[in-house]
Amino acid sequence: MKKISLTMFLLVGALAVNAQSANTGVTFPKVDASPLDVVYYPLNTTKSKTPVEPVMRVLYSRPQKKGREVFGVLEQFDKVWRLGANENTEIQFFKPVTIAGKKVKAGRYSVFAIPSKDKWTIIINKQNDKWGAFTYDEKQDLLRTDVVVNKIEKTIEAFSITFIDAPEGANLVMAWDNTQVFLPIEFKK
Repeated sequence: MKKISLTMFLLVGALAVNAQSANTGVTFPKVDASPLDVVYYPLNTTKSKTPVEPVMRVLYSRPQKKGREVFGVLEQFDKVWRLGANENTEIQFFKPVTIAGKKVKAGRYSVFAIPSKDKWTIIINKQNDKWGAFTYDEKQDLLRTDVVVNKIEKTIEAFSITFIDAPEGANLVMAWDNTQVFLPIEFKK
């Protein structure tokens, strides 16, 4: 009985090794030119050694400037932009927030922008898991708000998003090339 059990064990092990070696020919996609990134608020949510409850997080892809003129050329003025590259940018609120005086329930939403020279219209939309802004549906907008464009001296090579503290919550900060905008998000601290 022991010999049969040992033989079965070795046979199963050999099949498992054979199955693994058959998979060595798998072709994985190349590293994306605009890698996916994530930012949480509070910023130390995932790195803290003590439990920190997240308020929100943003998933976005980071296109590179690569010597190109970004706003007005690569990202045309007055056209809906996915606010990054690849899939549309996603924001998740883990608790209710207020943006531009409108209450937003906890949940997962997409974020788009309509850049122009002096302002961006930021759009919070109910659509998710879409590629770019090609199937953007204005009827799914939860809210739109305008934010002022700030010109910055330092060129930002890769589109970047972060959060900074604000008295009533936090500001979502978006920057690329020499442009930076702030979206105030209010919530109970």
